[in-house]
Amino acid sequence: MSISLSSLILLPIWISMAQIQQGGPDEKEKTTALKDLLSRIDLDELMKKDEPPLDFPDTLEGFEYAFNEKGQLRHIKTGEPFVFNYQEDLHRWNQKRYEALGEIITKYVYELLEKDCNLKKISIPVDATESEPKSFIFMSEDALTNPQKLMVLIHGSGVVRAGQWARRLIINEDLDSGTQIPFIKRAMDEGYGVIVLNPNENYIEVEKPKIHVQSSSDSSDEPAEKRERKDKVSKETKKRRDFYEKYRNPQREKEMMQLYIRENGSPEEHAIYVWDHFIAQSAAENVFFVAHSYGGLAFVELVLLRT
Repeated sequence: MSISLSSLILLPIWISMAQIQQGGPDEKEKTTALKDLLSRIDLDELMKKDEPPLDFPDTLEGFEYAFNEKGQLRHIKTGEPFVFNYQEDLHRWNQKRYEALGEIITKYVYELLEKDCNLKKISIPVDATESEPKSFIFMSEDALTNPQKLMVLIHGSGVVRAGQWARRLIINEDLDSGTQIPFIKRAMDEGYGVIVLNPNENYIEVEKPKIHVQSSSDSSDEPAEKRERKDKVSKETKKRRDFYEKYRNPQREKEMMQLYIRENGSPEEHAIYVWDHFIAQSAAENVFFVAHSYGGLAFVELVLLRT
């Protein structure tokens, strides 16, 4: 078992903190000693981690993977399936790499829906302004005009998006196992109009704006010496807090905020919105739903509220 520099340095800190919390006559001296210890730590050296940068390719080719003729994800050079533990003992980095690949696969499936299934990407809300957050669904050319039958597909919860049943199956098995494409193609072959919902696309993420808070001591009437002491304590406190955050999350990622999509802020809202603005307006005499996992609950909510 390997022990990192950060573990060795932090050990006496946690011991000292535990001793301080126990109380005792020497509590003040221990506090002073702990502050002295913190002041002598080389934070820059401590913050250096063995974890590689969280900088991943944005294409399948960049990952050196591709889908073969059987729809299986394989390494371009070795022909091997996807390997999750690419970096041994670095679970966080491996998970981030897996998530980055998953985002690429989501876009890849969107392309298949349009190119292979001939579905159209429809933006929602239908009356969205240029600046507001938007989502989308996919529809066949005859989804609203087919007089006989319409099939609506709803996936489950989690990271999956329109056209997917399970990301894990797409990556570890094949496209037929993990996507809705076989359902869509068969439905269209049998004369169905098709609508593919996107119930997990509920918001967009944007970077949080940085808020600059002016120090209250700037406008204070306190003596300059007292203000300087307070500022020094404040800076030391911030330095320790930043040190802890950096240790906990060595590669600080951007702080993001969520902007929810109007009338589509949850799977249930999304299903109702698509019903009201598309499905209910279709000419189909019969509407069939194919739902997986939480998609089934969204469908039940829809039935309760619209029948």
